[in-house]
Parts: sequence; C-alpha cells; structure tokens
Amino acid sequence: MHTGADVSRVRRVATAAMATIGASKIETTRMVTAASELARNTLEHGGGGEMRIAIVGRMSKRKVEMTFIDQGPGIPDIHRALTDGYSTGGGLGLGLSGAKRLCKEFEIKSAPGEGTIVKVASWTERP
Repeated sequence: MHTGADVSRVRRVATAAMATIGASKIETTRMVTAASELARNTLEHGGGGEMRIAIVGRMSKRKVEMTFIDQGPGIPDIHRALTDGYSTGGGLGLGLSGAKRLCKEFEIKSAPGEGTIVKVASWTERP
C-alpha cells in the first residue's frame, strides 16, 4: 500500500473475501471498516506496506485473515496506542482500538524501529 487508492483496493478485496465465506452484511461491514482503518494506518504511520489476505478453514467454519505489515517507526507503547483517544497523528485516536473491537481476532506486534504487523480475522459458522 502506497497511495489512498490502495486503501480503496483493500476495502474491495476484504468485501469480496467476506462474501466468499458467506459472512453477514454486519460482519462484512465490521471487517471492511477494520481493514480500511488498518490500511490507512499502514500508509500514514508506517510509510506504506503490504496487506496479505487468506481464506482458511473448512466449509463449516471458514475465516478471513488479513495481515498488515509495514517497516515504519514502530509503536513504542502498544497498550497506550490501543487506548481510545490516543493519537500520534492528530486524529480521533479510534482507528487501532476500533479495529480491535470490530474483529473476532486481533494480534499486533511492534517495536520502535522495527515496523508493525497487525493480524485480524473474522469468520462465519454454518451448520
């Protein structure tokens, strides 16, 4: 991801992946919103990066996993960065914490000078 157009592309890919697993409209909206926030963070705070997406599991329980990777400055205090209202870029400070709330799985790894990796997932279960 290197431009705003890439954020739009991430939204389209996430929407298509959620449709592939038969996710509800609500679950799709949640995942696409999280993907958009994480893509924007990768671009704005990480200086660009990549998003990897995979559909995993069996037909009865499939999930969409998205991993956002950047080589930016990293996050010195992840706990603080996940606090609502905390922002280093002048925004509302709801992007990272909001993405965490929107996804069924959320994992973040980051350290100063080492970039950031955020992995999120959502799934649907069918009888």
